[in-house]
Amino acid sequence: MSDAASAYHWERSFRLWDTYFALIWVATSVSVLAADHSDPPVRAVAAALLVPLVPLYVVVGRRLIQGDPPDQRRAIGYLTAALALVLPSAVLVGETRLLAFALIPQCFMTLRLRSALVAVAVVNLVPVAGWALLWWPSGRDVAFNVLFSLVSLVFSVAVGIWIIRIIEQSQERAELIAELDASRHEIGRLSEAHGALAERERLAREIHDTLAQGFTSLVMLIQAVEAELDHDLPEARRHLRLMDETARQNLAEARALVAGGAPADLDGASLPNALGRLAARHDAALEVTGPVRMLPAGPEVVALRACQEALANARKHAGSSATVGVSLVYADAMLTVSVRDDGPGFDPAAVRGGYGLAGLRARAVEVGGTAEVRSAHGDGTVVTVRLPVVRRETP
Repeated sequence: MSDAASAYHWERSFRLWDTYFALIWVATSVSVLAADHSDPPVRAVAAALLVPLVPLYVVVGRRLIQGDPPDQRRAIGYLTAALALVLPSAVLVGETRLLAFALIPQCFMTLRLRSALVAVAVVNLVPVAGWALLWWPSGRDVAFNVLFSLVSLVFSVAVGIWIIRIIEQSQERAELIAELDASRHEIGRLSEAHGALAERERLAREIHDTLAQGFTSLVMLIQAVEAELDHDLPEARRHLRLMDETARQNLAEARALVAGGAPADLDGASLPNALGRLAARHDAALEVTGPVRMLPAGPEVVALRACQEALANARKHAGSSATVGVSLVYADAMLTVSVRDDGPGFDPAAVRGGYGLAGLRARAVEVGGTAEVRSAHGDGTVVTVRLPVVRRETP
């Protein structure tokens, strides 16, 4: 509930309390003036003592009750002034004790429990004692009034303690709700931050696996062309055509990345065709085994990106003279793509940082697969990605 709504409901509840207080005061004043067992002057004095109680409540009492928490010194002063008016009136005319129904709740609403219990005892017992000492009624009347005041005291204390316990529980619940609300906002903030971090990681991985790999291929092709211009023009022209194709492919990948669509190689093409074009750009051979079929987009994208990463690493670390091969194996429940080279190899355990192998493994895990890198110094490298797949029905 909003603060404005809470304030509105509290204001409505307080207006009901004002109405209750006014009704009790009017009923008490009428009862005092109509009491037939007291002389008119006595009734008039008793009723006159109740008149200042109204402005006292309006000016002081209402603000105290609305305080959170009420000021204890002011509360004691207010109730002392109220009792100074009510108790003499109640001693003169017993009907004034009806006003206890308005005073006792205020004791519990403005004072701490111990002080409230003392004030409630005074409201219930002092009027009866003063009335008995002033008028000397019969023993039967005294016994009846004493019994009534004791029952009223016990009832007032029980109800007051119960109300205070409810108020304390409500405050505890309000604190818990505030804590839960704060926790919800914190969870929302952390979730948003986590989403932003995940999106940054995704974009970094996409850029690394597409644009960065394409630029790496362009650099290697440029170096090859520079070495071939003087003695092997046909090969240099072939590499220039590969440079043109790679640059165009990079541009298509950039557009697909911005648009959030499928990789450019897979746009309108099967996975073997996409891997074939990719292998050709890296002077690698592709071997496809098993019945080729349409698969969900997730595993196909992971297979393509894994092959891009592995081929780029092979050309970068094994060198342009190394023999590189790509194999794509279709099984009933598994898609496997492997990239092997006969380069100098390396120690996979010694690799630290970077998006390459870590990003490759992360992509495989996202679709429930695995990525394995086997290599040793002088023994080449094999990167194998296994992805679980289900048969995709063609319409």
